[in-house]
Amino acid sequence: MYIPPAFKDDDIESIHATIRGARLASLVTATSEGPVATPLPLFLDESEGEHGVLYGHVARANPQWKLPPIGDALAIFAGPDAYVTPSWYATKQETGKVVPTWNYVAVHAYGPVEFFQDPERLLDAVTRLTNKHEGARAKPWAVSDAPADFITAQLRGIVGVRIPVARFEAKRKMSQNRPEADRVGVAQGLAASDNPHDREASALIPMPG
Repeated sequence: MYIPPAFKDDDIESIHATIRGARLASLVTATSEGPVATPLPLFLDESEGEHGVLYGHVARANPQWKLPPIGDALAIFAGPDAYVTPSWYATKQETGKVVPTWNYVAVHAYGPVEFFQDPERLLDAVTRLTNKHEGARAKPWAVSDAPADFITAQLRGIVGVRIPVARFEAKRKMSQNRPEADRVGVAQGLAASDNPHDREASALIPMPG
């Protein structure tokens, strides 16, 4: 990922927060048949290894797990993003020398991928993933709510994914390279938007004071 110095994110807590907040990731592997990608939810176990371990699963019918990967796998996580109109820049009124851009947060995690089929490991992975997304609900659903034989049958239809993270690349492009007055204008413009994603991005813009 191309990361100019102004947008480089080296803060591990920020990186972990982006991963935790991502609703869906993309798993990319290079194979002898070309690159293969699968959208899927992943969770990071921060207690394992130096940089944590990612877990998820793919459908057994998905050919990605059957194709030997060449080198490390890549997991892509997207954070808040928003279109930025030049109309919000104070510089527009001063010089007119402005163009549109896009603000966004992204994390790329690299590491060797393991695909596993052991039922106990699969059950643990899907249980932890379910708990992650159900935990905030008033009446969370649990894997154990379904009949055990039904869950056993469902596990036969998936293959687990495990990626010990070797390194992260993280980018937080939130108007840091703009003058203070421009950043204020962008933050105000996004905060006034009807789109909740715009308002979420607004809160990440570095502000004076």
